[in-house]
Amino acid sequence: NIKNIIKRDGTLTEFSLHKIADSIFRAAETVGGKDKALAIEIAHDVVAILNQKYADTTPSAENVQDIVERMLIEKEHIKTAKAYILYQHKKNEEQAKARQHYAQGGLNFSQEAIRILERRYLLKDMQGNLTENPEQMVQRAAKNIAYADTFYGATNTEMKATEDIFFSLMSELRFLPNSPTLMNAGTKTQQLSSCVVLPVEDSMKGIFGTLHDAALIHQRGSGTGFSFSRLRPKGDPVGRNIGVASGPVAFLGVFDAALDVIKQGGVRPGANMAVLRVDHPDILRFIECKRDKKSLKNFNISVAATDNFMKAVEQDREYFVINPKNEKYVGKLRARDVFSVIVQNAWKIGDPGLLFIDEINRKHPAKNLGEIETTNQCGEAPLLPYEGCVLGSLNLNKFLNKEFTAVNWDLLHTTIHEAVHFLDNVIDMNNYPKPEIEEKTKRTRKFGLGVMGFADVLVKLKLKYDSEQALEFADTLFSFIKNAAYEKSQQLAQLR
Repeated sequence: NIKNIIKRDGTLTEFSLHKIADSIFRAAETVGGKDKALAIEIAHDVVAILNQKYADTTPSAENVQDIVERMLIEKEHIKTAKAYILYQHKKNEEQAKARQHYAQGGLNFSQEAIRILERRYLLKDMQGNLTENPEQMVQRAAKNIAYADTFYGATNTEMKATEDIFFSLMSELRFLPNSPTLMNAGTKTQQLSSCVVLPVEDSMKGIFGTLHDAALIHQRGSGTGFSFSRLRPKGDPVGRNIGVASGPVAFLGVFDAALDVIKQGGVRPGANMAVLRVDHPDILRFIECKRDKKSLKNFNISVAATDNFMKAVEQDREYFVINPKNEKYVGKLRARDVFSVIVQNAWKIGDPGLLFIDEINRKHPAKNLGEIETTNQCGEAPLLPYEGCVLGSLNLNKFLNKEFTAVNWDLLHTTIHEAVHFLDNVIDMNNYPKPEIEEKTKRTRKFGLGVMGFADVLVKLKLKYDSEQALEFADTLFSFIKNAAYEKSQQLAQLR
C-alpha cells in the first residue's frame, strides 16, 4: 500500500485517504452535495487505483489529483468534478503564492526575478544550497555598504539609519546597484566594482601583464575595458629580433580566448571593451574583426573617432594614419570609406561602436590627471587607466503617480540623493585587486548612475518614443537627474 506522496515542492508527506475524502466532500458541498459516505467511497476507489498503478513508485500530488478527477467524471459526478478542479486550482495558486512569499523573504519580486536571483545572486553553501532569500540579500548589501559612513565619523546609530535607507531604496526597487555589489557585499570577496580600465603597453610584458590582471578581475566578478591603440601595427619590425609585430587584432584574439574560460565571479561570462583609434594603421582590420559573427564573443569593440576624422568625413577628404610606436605618418585613408565600413558593420553585427574621444577628453573633469583612451565594457563610463567604476540604476517606473500622468519629482530627488550616497560608499567598501586600481579609483571616485524603464515611462505617459514631446521630457528628466546627483556629490565632498 502507498505510504507517502510527493508534494509540489518536492518533499515527501504521509499519504492519507481521509485527506482525499475531505477534498472530494468539500468540492461536493459547493454544489449542494451532502453525502460524506459517498465521498469516502470514491476515495477508497481512488486509493485502489493508486495502489495498482504506483505499486513500485511514489505518486505525486498531481497524480492523485488526476485520478480523483477521472473517477468523479466516470461516476458522473460532473458538477463535483468541476468544483474539485476549481478548488485544486485555487489551492495550487495559494500554495504557489506562499512559496513565492517565502522565497522573496517578504519582498515583492516576480517569480522570474526570484529564479534569476537564485541562479546568480543569492549566497549558497559548498553543496550549492541557498543560504539566503532575496530580503536577506538586500539586507546584507545595505548593512555592508552603510558601514562606510563610519569611515567619516558616523555613529552606530547613524550608520543603522543609513542601512535602513539603503534597504528601502533597494527593496522598493527604486534603485539597484550593479551585480557584483549584490553578489559580493558582506562576503569574503567584497569585489563590488563593475568595471576596470587597464592599459595595454606595447611590449610582451605589458600586454600579458595586463591580460593577467584582467583574468583576476574577471574571476572576481568585474568586466574590463582596453585600448589597443598603443600597439604597433601588424607587420611592423620588432626590436632587435628578426620578426614582425602581430598587431592589435591578433592580441585582441588572445585576450578573448583567455578570458573566455573565466566566468565573472563564477556565475556569468565576462564582458570587455576593446578600442582602437581611427588613425591607427590597422583600423580597417579592427573594424572588420567581428564580421564573421563568430569571433570575439566576449568583446564589444569601438572606434575612437577623432575630431580630425569626423571633419574629414564631412569634407570628403583623406586623413593620416599614424604608427603609435614613433608617432610618424605611415599612410592615408579616405575618411568616408572608413566611415562607410564602420556603418556597414555596425548595421550588420552591432559592432563597432563610435567613441568621440576628443569630445570625451574635453568634457572630462579630471583632464589634468591624464588622457582617456577607452571606456568600461559597455561604453557608458570613460575611464583613465587603472580606474574602476561602480554602477547603479534608477527604476523610472517607480516615480510616476498612480494615474500615470506626472513624475513624482520629490521622490525622484530623494532617491537620487540616496543612490549617490550608496554608490559613493561602495567605492570605500570595495576590495580592489591591485593597489594601482584602488589609488586611481579613490582619487577621482567615479560612479555611474543610470536609469531603467525609460521606454516604459514613455508608454505610460502616452508619449511617442521619437516625438518632440518625448525629447523634451528626456531633456528635462536627465537634466534633473544630473543636477540632483551633482548636488549630493558636492554635499558628500564637503563632509568627506
